[in-house]
Amino acid sequence: MLELIFILVFIATILVTGLTMMTAFAATGFALLVMALFGMIGAAFKLIPYLIVIAVGIWFFKNYVYNHR
Repeated sequence: MLELIFILVFIATILVTGLTMMTAFAATGFALLVMALFGMIGAAFKLIPYLIVIAVGIWFFKNYVYNHR
């Protein structure tokens, strides 16, 4: 929701300063691209602890629980 508010305020600020519509659309597209990229990076950082726990669990299962034939 915060991202949507940021984009709307960003578009309004660009249009009030007198830039053309094409420039406003280009700047908005670039802002959306950057925010999506940083959002994905943030989501990956949030998942790192879970991925570490899963990796340790798989390692523990393979080395101590599962009997090889």
